[in-house]
Amino acid sequence: MAVLRLRLALVASLVAILAACGGSAPSSGVTASQGASGAATAAPGATDEPAASDAPGTSEAPTATDEPTATDGPAATDGPSPSGGPGASESPSVEPGAGAEACSGSTSNREFFVGIAKVVEWPVLCGVLPKGWFVSQGSYRLANGGKLLISYKGPGGASIALSEGAWCTSADGCVPAGTELGATALGPLTGTLYQAADGFAILAAAGENPSWLMTTHGLDQATATSLAAALARVGR
Repeated sequence: MAVLRLRLALVASLVAILAACGGSAPSSGVTASQGASGAATAAPGATDEPAASDAPGTSEAPTATDEPTATDGPAATDGPSPSGGPGASESPSVEPGAGAEACSGSTSNREFFVGIAKVVEWPVLCGVLPKGWFVSQGSYRLANGGKLLISYKGPGGASIALSEGAWCTSADGCVPAGTELGATALGPLTGTLYQAADGFAILAAAGENPSWLMTTHGLDQATATSLAAALARVGR
């Protein structure tokens, strides 16, 4: 019996020693809590969606315009002379485009004239120029019956500008300032020739809609009237 008590006392002492040596279980450091299903639940505020800076941006749809522009640059340097020449075979096959093959410049330049000729009711005129001339800039609008503005640059700083359709909004018909020199051809039309301080101008159908104006700088009178008479009619 005494031996049994001694053994029990030793067991109790061993349990006490082990309890004294034991510690709390080490922390795992995991902040997520364990759900009923065993999956970890994320801490409040966490999200798996992209931040606003990661979201794709929005862009506005392109706006339509009725003001096409002619191709800039020395495209007309290989264009036809008034009697024809290199580049005439590049004319577009779009209708109505009668006469467009004579327009100086690139295929894009000629298609520009065909483009407006298809949608306006008046004769569109284009330059038929010797080698060395090129389209500088051009645009057209369809409002109020349509208008066309296009300019050319040539050798030695010479230039020609054409205004056609509803380009004039002045009550005086946009008659050029200068000396009136009489009637002269403006392509298939008949216009009035004016001499200004810095060149010549030829105006047809002054004060009407449509009307046509060709201005020149750096050209003598004979050259100006010759190039005016050589203007080609595109379309109607």
